[in-house]
Amino acid sequence: MNKFKYYFILLLAGIAIVSCNKSDDEDVVTVPPRDYKEQYKADNDSIVKYLKSNYMTVVHAPGTPQDLDVVIKKIVPGDGNVSIWDQKEYPLQTRKVYSNDVNYEVYFLSLREGTGSKPMNTDKIVASYSGNLLNGTVFDSSYGNAETFNLFAYSPEGSVIEGWSEIFPQFRTGTSTTNAGTGVITYDNYGAGVMFLPSGLAYYASGKGTIPAYTSIVFSFKLFDLQRMDNEYTISSSTGGVVILGDGVPDYLEDVNGDGYVYDFRNTTKYPNPPKELIDDTDGDGIADFVDFDDDGDGFSTRFELTKPTTEIGIIGGINYGTRLYYPWDPTVDNPNTPNVDEYEPRGIPRRPTGALTDPTKPESATNTKKYVEEDYTAPGRLRIHLDKTYPIKKN
Repeated sequence: MNKFKYYFILLLAGIAIVSCNKSDDEDVVTVPPRDYKEQYKADNDSIVKYLKSNYMTVVHAPGTPQDLDVVIKKIVPGDGNVSIWDQKEYPLQTRKVYSNDVNYEVYFLSLREGTGSKPMNTDKIVASYSGNLLNGTVFDSSYGNAETFNLFAYSPEGSVIEGWSEIFPQFRTGTSTTNAGTGVITYDNYGAGVMFLPSGLAYYASGKGTIPAYTSIVFSFKLFDLQRMDNEYTISSSTGGVVILGDGVPDYLEDVNGDGYVYDFRNTTKYPNPPKELIDDTDGDGIADFVDFDDDGDGFSTRFELTKPTTEIGIIGGINYGTRLYYPWDPTVDNPNTPNVDEYEPRGIPRRPTGALTDPTKPESATNTKKYVEEDYTAPGRLRIHLDKTYPIKKN
């Protein structure tokens, strides 16, 4: 009898435990993400404290893979080391970033700007990096190796965190030499720096690997090279994924305000109140030029307006018009480093033609256009036809 009571009590206890677990599963509470503005205040306080309580050493070994490597350590009272905040050799800089309706000020250091070109925040880059938490824990590194990354937020192959897209364009690429025997590429004069990122421009609520949610992080980095991108995209009807098509004009040439950054402000959740000075939208249709297939809104696609007539492709009548099907931004000369490709193009994207009318006795119209003169393809400061909504002339 006692044994029966014992097992009966265990059975009831087991049922109770199962019941409690089931209830817990059904009552899972989803915790909403923290407020971005409040989290930024906490992140910024942590970053400033980090900058004031740590010092860094920089390896100066020009021409070696160790050039401008960075080591950051905590200051020990009385050790005589000067904090990152107070040191003067590499003055602390900030960049203003608007994202998730927060006006961030991102701290970064420029160890060397670099001598080449600046990437756009939508280009591909070749870089090396090392990342650590504010407690000094290294969570990731390329170990000095050059790797390729896409800064474009909507890249179908995946992109980097937002902080990278904002800080890398502050630097320039370097120079490169390729060993003829081994094929190994050596970089020099590249940009190098350190960025201190609040969680809102990093992994925020999701975290990643050993990076906890809502964690500010630090990256030291080197910018070796870049690839210009042309990012007009569409969404695949079959897969729902992003498909990059481009319109013939690289993103860096669609930066209307010339600040080195372009943004797709159609994402009104992320950008509810975008500053007007950040908008790069020629036709004012709410679609930035770098993702707009019709930049001037004239009903003719940019790709159509950049297409060269078949009479201006290749050698015609003894004149070399270049081999491309589309006009480049400006006339280009052949690159001797690409012997198998002829980049020569004597004409860039033209402006609205200014020559004589096809029929001088009739007014200008879609069927009686003016003829192009050579200056229409080369004049400095010309309004190129893909940005001129008055051309092509529409038929009545």
